[in-house]
Amino acid sequence: MLKIFPLIVIFLVITIVPAFAQIQIGEKVVQKAIEVMINSDGGVHVKHVIGSSNIPKQVELIHGTVSNLSVINKHGEEIQYSTIGDSNGVLILPYDEDSIITYDLQDVLSQKDNVWRWNFKYLEKTSFIFPHEVDLIFANERPVYLDEKRGITCHGCEISLEYSINEPKILENVKWEDKEFVVEIRSHSNINEFIFDQPTKSIGFDISKENGFVTIIIPLELLWEPYTIFLDDEKIYFHEYNNNGTHVWLNIKPKSSGEISIIGTSVVPEFPIITPLAISFLIIVIIPIIKKINLH
Repeated sequence: MLKIFPLIVIFLVITIVPAFAQIQIGEKVVQKAIEVMINSDGGVHVKHVIGSSNIPKQVELIHGTVSNLSVINKHGEEIQYSTIGDSNGVLILPYDEDSIITYDLQDVLSQKDNVWRWNFKYLEKTSFIFPHEVDLIFANERPVYLDEKRGITCHGCEISLEYSINEPKILENVKWEDKEFVVEIRSHSNINEFIFDQPTKSIGFDISKENGFVTIIIPLELLWEPYTIFLDDEKIYFHEYNNNGTHVWLNIKPKSSGEISIIGTSVVPEFPIITPLAISFLIIVIIPIIKKINLH
């Protein structure tokens, strides 16, 4: 009777304390891994991996409407546990193997204007796995190109996540003399009146949507960095990233519709990409020669 008394007390505390109360039962756990898997329809599946312990361990769950909650060991066998509050947490009784908590979350992702959003807060190291159709996400409005990776890891995680599935891609062909370049624009906004202007070293186009992400992928041989971007006559903030040596990605989030102008520092055929390298090489070769001539 004495052995089961502590379990009875724990059960009574869990059932009596209101769901909104902040309670702490047992020792707070150090989690080995947390994985958040997002599917194409906005559904979320969560997995926590918890180390073994000889005392009860409390695990806080990620905020949201929890369903299909289970606690198992690595062999798939169920482990004894209790829920805390309105499924805000789980109390795992002492166990000599790792525990795996899994559950689904509803009502955490919202979709507006073709963009999925989640204001996520869980102050533990968390890994996110995104749908395979997604290769570009925004973390606190900063673009993150996933490429072949399917996710990101957030440390002490408080983050605003945004992403689109199958975002439209507009390909604009630019012909200059005997060369042809492709400028890619990714956006849910309508893109009109695209123009490349060689004398002003600029690319321009009209956008129809406000507060929407617009990503522009520019061949460096066409328009060289650094860049300045304007919305109508006002300079706007942008992110430059994913420079692979041949192309650069620029991202903007205009506050209104209007004309976008991207101005570079050099333009085809003014200074090809190889020019700065060639100039540097010539300087390295010529300077010793000049010094020798001066000595004589």
